[in-house]
Amino acid sequence: MTQNFADAGVFLIQTFVGMYFILVMVRFLMQASRVDYYNPLCQGIVKITDPPIKPMKRIMPTVRGVDFATLLVAFIIQLASISLIMTIKGSYPFHPLYIGWSLLGIFSTILDVYFFALIIMVIASWIAPYSSHPALSLVTQLTEPLCAPARKLLPPMGGLDFSIILVFVAITLIDNYLVVQPIAYMLGIPRGLIIGL
Repeated sequence: MTQNFADAGVFLIQTFVGMYFILVMVRFLMQASRVDYYNPLCQGIVKITDPPIKPMKRIMPTVRGVDFATLLVAFIIQLASISLIMTIKGSYPFHPLYIGWSLLGIFSTILDVYFFALIIMVIASWIAPYSSHPALSLVTQLTEPLCAPARKLLPPMGGLDFSIILVFVAITLIDNYLVVQPIAYMLGIPRGLIIGL
């Protein structure tokens, strides 16, 4: 029975803290991609994530489009989530390894956000190719920094943009084979502890 309560606690932390963490990471990528902040969806994300980020902006600068305040908040959320879950599971409340786990979790989440944004973009191009929905505008602007260099390598042919395939392949290689999963294995991250790992 106690184990059921512990599992329920872990589930709640992963669900609610995980959703908020993803919103913070989307905000970070929005700033890095310089998306249109007049988009109502962008304004909603900024409003939801502002409470912890605004105070950090007084301490941490934005350098060359990289918002370190948002990154720091994401790191703190990820580290707190890992510490809570590990405490519930009967492990140490804090261990230096958790810092590495948190950093890898941030990188993995960035790749996941891009991966799913690309999937949404591909599906939308079939279903509603000329839609100006705020969500599709956000997705397009988020993924453009990745797709533009790929388009130079593989230009559109016959009206079809195959460059997205290159981006999918690159993300999958980095995530599953070259960086994220090998480092997760090396650091001994328990499976299912962090979203995307």
